[in-house]
Amino acid sequence: MSSLHKSRIADFQDVLKEPTIALEKLRELSFSGIPCEGGLRCLCWKILLNYLPLERASWTSILAKQRELYSQFLREMIIQPGIAKANMGVSREDVTFEDHPLNPNPDSRWNTYFKDNEVLLQIDKDVRRLCPDISFFQRATEYPCLLILDPQNEFETLRKRVEQTTLKSQTVARNRSGVTNGMNEIVGPLYYTFATDPNNEWKEHAEADTFFCFTNLMAEIRDNFIKSLDDSQCGITYKMEKVYSTLKDKDVELYLKLQEQSIKPQFFAFRWLTLLLSQEFLLPDVIRIWDSLFADDSRFDFLLLVCCAMLILIREQLLEGDFTVNMRLLQDYPITDVCQILQKAKELQDSK
Repeated sequence: MSSLHKSRIADFQDVLKEPTIALEKLRELSFSGIPCEGGLRCLCWKILLNYLPLERASWTSILAKQRELYSQFLREMIIQPGIAKANMGVSREDVTFEDHPLNPNPDSRWNTYFKDNEVLLQIDKDVRRLCPDISFFQRATEYPCLLILDPQNEFETLRKRVEQTTLKSQTVARNRSGVTNGMNEIVGPLYYTFATDPNNEWKEHAEADTFFCFTNLMAEIRDNFIKSLDDSQCGITYKMEKVYSTLKDKDVELYLKLQEQSIKPQFFAFRWLTLLLSQEFLLPDVIRIWDSLFADDSRFDFLLLVCCAMLILIREQLLEGDFTVNMRLLQDYPITDVCQILQKAKELQDSK
């Protein structure tokens, strides 16, 4: 370990040991990359994603409260409507017409249950194909959630619902206002970071912590997934066009070339923006990019600049290539040095 890296670790430790975290200082440090040693990244992300407050004294109580709340969510979600759960303290209810599987009322709990099965099937598919080449995602977790996975459970678990459902894959709804293909790509880096924390106590609760950090993150980017907002100022279409308008300001020659070839930002920037570049780079590089995104106080404006920087850094290839070559470049981005990309994005930000 170099002396420079040791010095950076010490800088983070100094900021994080203060009774009240200096957020601007933490952002400044994190923007240039957070060391993975000592669980620093795990802790910094939880602060930057507003899961942990700036007052250190409240961390223990807030974590305990949120993790218990997550357990409550699980207990509520895995109970099948109309079935008694005596071992969970739920008294039996008579199955009436209002609570019957054949009740056609769209507001009935059974109708909701069947719709949930469709969502669960989509989630199951997405989880199974998440990072198939990384062993971490293919092996059992060190701390499985027994509430869901315990084979002695007498109640229906989410996993059992997925295994028992007779739904065919073609029946799964793909409406972007619900669960959307790709949300697993957002969860993956978060869970990996928290589940590899050297602190076993925090690692044990990686699932709960991931849930709340994912929820906070989705609260900021959810408009990208709502189709009815596509053409609004907060929608994904506007943001994709913003990438091109920024490119026009910074490199009009390249902008005109892409326009001439009718290469629309929808062809590549939709995936870049909605998935926070998680499919464009290897997982360690995605995590490094997210350090900078989470650290920037206008983080998703900075994401637009990162996308613009990615275009400018391959401008020579794009200017020389035809439509087919350029589409291949944009769909399979050639530069692997993410620090170079982030540096270029920072230059664009500073030149405004």
